[in-house]
Amino acid sequence: MAHSIEPGADALVMDEADHVATALKDLEAGDDIRYRIGTRVEHVVLLDPVPFGHKISIVAMETGFDVRKYGEVIGRTVCPIEAGRHVHVHNIEGIRGRGDQAVAK
Repeated sequence: MAHSIEPGADALVMDEADHVATALKDLEAGDDIRYRIGTRVEHVVLLDPVPFGHKISIVAMETGFDVRKYGEVIGRTVCPIEAGRHVHVHNIEGIRGRGDQAVAK
């Protein structure tokens, strides 16, 4: 899947199923950022500073929510996360490759 970064975009969403966008530059709390998801341009106001390359929640997520990036689950929330929050190791845990998190068959 090819992506282009539109002029003025502050963050990039990799897949339309994603719950997070990736910051294309250092961003400050209070910034009203723009991101493209599919053919739509959306925005969210940041509640935290977000460093370049880090994730931003574009939807509200409850504790135990499976977080998607690249259209795949990358982790699970350990606390509620509001849209506009910095998403990182302080509020999600990785679950890929963890035997203790494997689904019983």
